[in-house]
This record gives sequence, structure tokens and C-alpha cells, in this order.
Amino acid sequence: MMKLTILGCYAATPRTLSNPTSQLLEIKNHTFLIDCAEGTQVQLRKQKIKFTKINHVFISHLHGDHFYGLIGLISTFMLFNRVNDLHVYGPKGIKEIILLQLRASGSFTGYSLCFHELETTQSQIIFEDEHVEVHTIPLKHRVYTNGFLFVEKNNERRLNLDAIQNHNIDKVYYNKIKYGGTITLDNGTVIPNRELTFDPPKGLRYAYCSDTMYEESIIPLIQEVDCLYHESTFLESEAHLLERTMHATAKQAATIASKAQVKQLVLGHYSTRYPSIELFKQEAQTVFEEVILADDGKIIEIN
Repeated sequence: MMKLTILGCYAATPRTLSNPTSQLLEIKNHTFLIDCAEGTQVQLRKQKIKFTKINHVFISHLHGDHFYGLIGLISTFMLFNRVNDLHVYGPKGIKEIILLQLRASGSFTGYSLCFHELETTQSQIIFEDEHVEVHTIPLKHRVYTNGFLFVEKNNERRLNLDAIQNHNIDKVYYNKIKYGGTITLDNGTVIPNRELTFDPPKGLRYAYCSDTMYEESIIPLIQEVDCLYHESTFLESEAHLLERTMHATAKQAATIASKAQVKQLVLGHYSTRYPSIELFKQEAQTVFEEVILADDGKIIEIN
């Protein structure tokens, strides 16, 4: 299971009852921060999330409503006497911006800031360990922008208990078998792993597509993901604003979800001109049924 916490999901500026974009994704013992707008620290405190769990921050693009909270978070880590490295993934320029702010304020960190600057317009793997991969999703916005695809690796094979019991294999070897090991019986017979296991279930996948125009080139990258977050700044009634702002409507987000055959769609990055975010869901569901409205503080379990 993945656990997605929406810290903020509205466009442009912070307000008393709504926050700009930031999310927290918990996956395979990782806690990933995705975008970091103003107010992110306050939202983390409201959700009782331990700051020390955050070791990786992914910034989609250098518009303020997606990263102006980062320097504050970095400074708070310093006050908390953080020692763990902090990895920041974002567009080229993010390192210069953060280091300039630190120098100008006479500040420094007692921990290592590791910047991974991005500039390619092709999808690439930017993080990988034995449990998780993170790929970029090139988006189309007014500045260089990436979404992120989080892929859960499932290394454990499923035990074929009937076959295991037929060979009288002791339970002490089950973990070895799960991870692909072969078994040698007392009589010297070698039992290949494929005879003792089934293929593992496919790992979960979450796609985060922040500010972007309607862009069908991303469909192969997000095909059949378990959950897609796609910006929906406007309703179709404001479609005349799309070319200038390079944003998308709820209906367009739903069209991408439908064409990519995703399991569920999460809408967000709402313009605050509308009286209710329920209007976004109503519009999207004319195209795609499985729609969830992001809202500040909402927790979404991805199964």
C-alpha cells in the first residue's frame, strides 16, 4: 500500500483555509515530499508527520506555489540539528536559488544538501533502490516542468506452498525462497526456485502530474497506473485561459486518465475563482468515473 497525504492542492497563493501544492507519499519505508509550497511546514505539523522521516524532496518546477516553502523547511531541519543528508530533485537552478538564500542570510546546514538538478525533456530514472524507482514525467508548462512516477518494486516471489510441502522443505527456508533462492534437499536434489514460487504481484504505481497543459505524450508513461494526480486548474467554462496560462481543465485531466486507463484520478491545483471544488469532480466524471478530489489534509490510500 502507498499512503498519499495532500498537504496543499490549490493554485497560486496561500489563503487562510487553503494551501498551494505539496504532497507526502509514504511507500516502502520511504517518506517522499513532492513539491513544497509556502505553508508546507505547518501542514506537516498538522498531520503530525515527523520531519526526520523526509530525506527526499521532489520539486516539479520553479514557480513559487510549488517550492517557496523549501528554504524554510531546510532552515527548520538545521534548527532541529539534522544530521541525515537531504536530497533535492528539481529543475536546474534550484541549487543556486537555495544556496543564495542561505548565503544571504548567513545560514548554513549541519547536514549535507544533495541537489539533483534536472534539465532533460526525456523521461529518466532519478532515484532507485531495492524497493522504489522514481521516473520523471516531462510536462508542458510555462517553465521547465516535470511530473514524477513512483514505482514500487516487488522483489518477493509468492510461495507455492503445495510444491514446498511436497518436498518437505522447512519453514526456515521460506524467506530464502521468496527472494529467488534455490533449495538443495538432503539427497542432493536441487529444486529450482521457479518450481517453488509464483511470479510476484505487480508493484503499485503513482503518477504525479503537476502544472501542465493537456499533453497526450505522457500517456505511455502513466499507462494503467494505480493512481494519477493531474492538475485541473480550470473548468471548461474558462478554457479560453488555457493557452496563456498553460494549465488544464478537469475534463482534460479526466480525458488523460481515460486514455491512459488509470485506476483512479485525483484532481487538484484548483483555481479559487470557483464556489466549490465539487464542480471539478462533476465535470471530470462526464469522461472518467473514478475521480477523487484532493483537499488539504486528505489522506488517500493507494492499494
